[in-house]
Amino acid sequence: MELASAFISTEDYLTSEESSKGRHEYLGGQIFAMSGGSEEHNRIAGNIYASLLTYLRGSGCKTFIADMKVKIEIASNTADVFYYPDVMVTCDPQDTEKYYKTRPCLIVEVLSPSTETLDRREKRLNYQSLSSLQEYVLVSQEEMKVEIYRKNETGTWNLEILETDDILQLNSVDLTLAMAEIYEEVLPA
Repeated sequence: MELASAFISTEDYLTSEESSKGRHEYLGGQIFAMSGGSEEHNRIAGNIYASLLTYLRGSGCKTFIADMKVKIEIASNTADVFYYPDVMVTCDPQDTEKYYKTRPCLIVEVLSPSTETLDRREKRLNYQSLSSLQEYVLVSQEEMKVEIYRKNETGTWNLEILETDDILQLNSVDLTLAMAEIYEEVLPA
């Protein structure tokens, strides 16, 4: 990710993203160019997206991949934050913005060497500030390993780590995925 030096308003950011050839994330007035992903990254995100899209069809929930932003309002900051999650689901009928969503219940990020630290720390903390978010899933592309942060009844986030023979239970959308489904055509089971 590359840092732009000048402050840009939320409105100017959103306008420029509509016509931009590349994608940029926005953090409190700063713009960061996003790099492209590997074949493994693309297939893993695609496998998860396809399973969610098919399962949630007709449910009122909407599934997005890669090009839909999530907006996060940071209370201690005067500017907003916009990220492009790899996969996102919103089931809130009031989440109607055309170019970004504000009320996702599920966010999935496929880890890349260049973004893993960002996904684990900054993005995780910012995503977890969304009151609607129930699950944040990190998926390795190097090995069959999934980390799921899940909010419990008291609002505390718990971490569960899954490996090769485990099953991913997405409580936010009531979907179960085998690791083999997530990693189909990526890693041998």
